[in-house]
Amino acid sequence: MRQQRTGGARQAVFAPVDGGARVHAVVRRIGDAIDLGLLADGEQLPGETELAGQLGVSTVTLREALMALRQQGLVVTRRGRGGGSFVSSPETPDQERLRDRLRGWSTEELRDLGDHWAALSGTAGYLAAERTDDHDLEQLRRTVAELSRVPDAPTRGRLYGRFHVELAAAAQSARLTREQVALQTEVGALLCLVLGDDEYREEVADRHRDVISAVQDGAHTSARELAERCVRDTTARLIALRLAR
Repeated sequence: MRQQRTGGARQAVFAPVDGGARVHAVVRRIGDAIDLGLLADGEQLPGETELAGQLGVSTVTLREALMALRQQGLVVTRRGRGGGSFVSSPETPDQERLRDRLRGWSTEELRDLGDHWAALSGTAGYLAAERTDDHDLEQLRRTVAELSRVPDAPTRGRLYGRFHVELAAAAQSARLTREQVALQTEVGALLCLVLGDDEYREEVADRHRDVISAVQDGAHTSARELAERCVRDTTARLIALRLAR
């Protein structure tokens, strides 16, 4: 079981969902957080009344969402003493399935996605350098340290995506954080296709450390440029892989 995570990124997971299709919004929010590792495998979710209150939905809506999550294999529910709803992280994604998914993107769509991602991460870096304290950077540092030592590409991909979510959280922007979570569900799984190479993994970790240093120094323009450059380079690698196939 992985350690339960704390911080702004986690707070965004349990922030009230937007109006409209509430059941779908809750399923998407919690499912996205599980995919990114913001909710750990085996972690117990808050009780139904508490969780419904945090998400700003009725208990009926929450129960329907939990049922959908159980059907997707993302949540298990246990009855009796010590019971409740618990996270069930999916198995390691199949590489061929991910390659098929990548083939479903055109190069124009990947480029457009990269532009959106760079704008989000660049703005997050800029604002984090203006707003955050050194204490708030500890989670980013832990994520980079973990990225530097994990051996498997899928976990590296989740950590890469998590870093950019946590950077948005360090910017103290709930909206930016939610946007990053949503974006990572589109591109996050694909990242393991380019992070299997140890040399590139280290390059990414170094880039992330540079972003943290710029944020710590209050160098907002550099933080924005470094975050954007990291994203654009990764997007270019995904496009090159797509063209090669």
